[in-house]
Amino acid sequence: MNSNHLLLEEPIRMASILEPSKPSFFPAMTKIVGTLGPKSRSVEIISDCLKAGMSVARFDFSWGDIEFHQETLENLKTAVKSTRKLCAIMLDTGGPELQVVNKTEHPISLEADTKVILTPDQDKPATSNLLPINYHGLSKAVKKGDTIFIGQYLFTGNETTSVWLEVDEVCSEDVVCLIKNSATLSGTLYTLHVSQIRIDMPTLTDKDKEVISTWGVRNNIDILSLSYTRHAEDIRHARCFLSKLGEFNQTQIFAKIENIEGLTHFDEILQEADGIIFSRGNLGIDLPPEKVFLFQKAALYKCNMMGKPAVVTRVVDSMTDNLRPTRAEATDVANAVLDGSDAILLGAETLRGLYPVETVSTVGKICAEAEKVFNQDLYFKKTVKNVGEPMSHLESIASSAVRAAIKVKASAIICFTSSGRACRLIAKYRPTMPVISVVIPRLKTNQLRWTFSGAFEARQSLIVRGLFPMLADPRHPAESKSGSNESVLKVALDHGKASGVIKPHDRVVVCQKLGDASVVKILELED
Repeated sequence: MNSNHLLLEEPIRMASILEPSKPSFFPAMTKIVGTLGPKSRSVEIISDCLKAGMSVARFDFSWGDIEFHQETLENLKTAVKSTRKLCAIMLDTGGPELQVVNKTEHPISLEADTKVILTPDQDKPATSNLLPINYHGLSKAVKKGDTIFIGQYLFTGNETTSVWLEVDEVCSEDVVCLIKNSATLSGTLYTLHVSQIRIDMPTLTDKDKEVISTWGVRNNIDILSLSYTRHAEDIRHARCFLSKLGEFNQTQIFAKIENIEGLTHFDEILQEADGIIFSRGNLGIDLPPEKVFLFQKAALYKCNMMGKPAVVTRVVDSMTDNLRPTRAEATDVANAVLDGSDAILLGAETLRGLYPVETVSTVGKICAEAEKVFNQDLYFKKTVKNVGEPMSHLESIASSAVRAAIKVKASAIICFTSSGRACRLIAKYRPTMPVISVVIPRLKTNQLRWTFSGAFEARQSLIVRGLFPMLADPRHPAESKSGSNESVLKVALDHGKASGVIKPHDRVVVCQKLGDASVVKILELED
């Protein structure tokens, strides 16, 4: 499967462009996070999204109540059982998000070059001249000339449904603004974003804590997406809160970078977080448009070198209402892959979009094509150079496994792991073939009861590029004392064969622990 790999620096045959994309059990190495909502919450739609390539389901608590999301999650569980495809659960917090409150639910028309007042008095009805908001400190945070953006949930960028305002004057707690473009705000929720100001609200709000300690605990969420992460302390605070909720110390925390503050403290945040989500909707308002791509490339590089998953959002907005993305969006998805992103996050496109399944499928196909021209050799050299010498034991084994797999043109890498760390290190070097991560459960106790770990580790790798986990029988140890772990290896090989990744006479690289030693071996398969 690697013989057809080209580099963008090489001449690309026109014939290869005209060849249809080939369907596969693994649609792409790059993962797809789908936000489940009104248009994508039925068992049928979720099942089709899983088959199309979605591997992480995102539940966004900036809207909707716990009961709504619980019903959706029950449908997800049913879909997972019927499709036999693993799916991780991501809880996305609301965070210190500013919102316009429209209790009437009637559309609001705003005319360019007229004025509108933003008021913290939520008892007043929303009109074309007055918009109530959920924050009392706006008048203290802004000044004349500041830019404010108001749009639908996850801004579409369509200027008929979103509006730009310029602060004209501040009157007590009210902010008077000049409307820069005509628009109609429809629906109950419009997000409000003020460029480059500090919002004096906690990153993990009381509402977020309530959602996590009820819905999150009940459903053993795999990943917490921490909206509006601004400092490393935000991650530490969230981790401390999770640690008090029993098994939640296993839940990974992904920092969502969506404003200048988060960008400024990015390096410290990256050290603390388990992964990063680039929320380009808000970030694209805080940053000048010409600077967004620079941050994306620089930040993705840092994530890659640290081996931490990086997720890019807002790639195919137009597919919210259309069956095909724009040419610019298709190119944007490909560039996100070439820049090194682990996953693409779909928000409005799947939550309220008309074509959630087609969106997942289309993004997966674009990712797969971009992966074919990803310059793995250059990436590998940069990663090894960044690690430096002497390498750690695990890092050396991981890089050697990837190099061996590429040299012998292996069809897959099989890695045995309990914690998931070994397979994530292998994925860090971006092998061109799938990594089948065989997670061996471990028996552990809290002095009151015995439980098996492993399910968390398997699902959490579903957001890492190139990793495809399977949960092994707990009776098989991850570390073999005798050097033979043939039965669990056979299960992994059969899984690879069933998925079409491994074929007769293929070579497969296996990475496992034998006693105190870690080994990399190459298998040549027979019929």
